[in-house]
Amino acid sequence: MVSRVWSLMRFLIKGSVAGGVVFLVYDQELLGPSHKSQAALQRAEEVVPPAMYQFGQYVCEQTGLKIPQLPAPPKFNFHIRESWNSGIITVMSALSVAPSKACEYTKEGWEYLKERIK
Repeated sequence: MVSRVWSLMRFLIKGSVAGGVVFLVYDQELLGPSHKSQAALQRAEEVVPPAMYQFGQYVCEQTGLKIPQLPAPPKFNFHIRESWNSGIITVMSALSVAPSKACEYTKEGWEYLKERIK
């Protein structure tokens, strides 16, 4: 009986977390236009480090542990939109060339086998 209750609780917890993630992605429009995704990433970069610091301080106060201060994360200028587009262009160009390359490699393979058999 206890294992069934525990399984049900695990299912409910996992379902709640998954539902929360889906709602957050929809609410923040993370799957929408890239400029909105980039704005959400910038908001997260501003909010998450102070929240992690406050949580660390809370844990230190509650447990009496001393957590060493971590260095600040490096700042870098990374445009998701540009790298996404270049990645898509690279993949699409590779896919468009794939049939002709496969034909070319097949011909080379047959020629190699014909030479080896002689």
